[in-house]
Amino acid sequence: MRLLITGGAGFIGSAVVRYLVERYPHYPITVLDALTYAGSLDNFPEGLRNNPNFRFCHGNVRNTNLVEDLVADTDVVVHFAAETHVPRSLHDTLSFFETDVMGTQSVVSAVLKHPVERFIHISSSESYGTATFAPMTEEHLLNPTTPYASAKAAADRLVYSYWVTYALPCVILRPFNTYGPHQHLEKVIPRFITSALMDEPLVIHGDGRHSRDWVYVEDLCEGIDRALHTDLALLRGEAINLGTGANTSILAIAELILDLVGKPRSLLRFSTDRPGQVLCHLASTEKAFRLLDWKASTKIDRGMAHTIQWYVDHPEWWQRRLWMRSVTITDAKGRSSTY
Repeated sequence: MRLLITGGAGFIGSAVVRYLVERYPHYPITVLDALTYAGSLDNFPEGLRNNPNFRFCHGNVRNTNLVEDLVADTDVVVHFAAETHVPRSLHDTLSFFETDVMGTQSVVSAVLKHPVERFIHISSSESYGTATFAPMTEEHLLNPTTPYASAKAAADRLVYSYWVTYALPCVILRPFNTYGPHQHLEKVIPRFITSALMDEPLVIHGDGRHSRDWVYVEDLCEGIDRALHTDLALLRGEAINLGTGANTSILAIAELILDLVGKPRSLLRFSTDRPGQVLCHLASTEKAFRLLDWKASTKIDRGMAHTIQWYVDHPEWWQRRLWMRSVTITDAKGRSSTY
């Protein structure tokens, strides 16, 4: 199986690459990544970069000629490439739609021109917005509340339209909030972990009661592996949640991190809530179990302990990224907030 993984140098993409190389060393894997601030070759160990079955291509998914050339030499495409940081989308909306929507159009159009065995699109639970019922099934209304979520929802439905119109072998996966080693410091869990390690405040937006379904990245890799290898007749045209079926509040996550690191809860701080904040996400896991025979196995306390230990053991990795832990947004009235 010749694989093309777009956005494969980012947090989840690189985890999937490392996972697949270890389990299927005979698979040729090509990674296409623009290496923006969130993607890095540091996410690939030297041994992997020197693997003859691994090829890295530095480029943007909006480069249609490049994408077509790569897809023409591919059996399966896994499409991760996207801008993903919710607060950043509040002040840089255009780049999110350019990458997440137009980039997806570039890739899926290349698949139409150069057919592949299957096209796996990595969508996002953020497309659902706040849960109107829980657990959230795949039939939940897509009601995005931020520019990032809107861009992901648009890409999700764009891929679906290519399945309906052209019968392309599309599978849509909707991961819930994923965490683990190598995650950029702009995301809440690595931001909390590194703040705790440096005895800095852990800043929580609002009262911290908003909750998420947290998926450990290794579990997510297993789910994507199942999507790669399950009979396509079961999956074609389907959207599938990848979550745990359990949710935990942001405040509880911050408290757990402080307890595991051995730091006092006096480091907790509260700020104004983030615009477009989702109040609750909780995945229905029934469809993933039925179609993929997959269920997340890592409990939040164990996954968090593994994640914290990785950041403890790799200070050189995250200290180079400290400058990107937050973003300041100024509204129309000139008021600034940092997220």
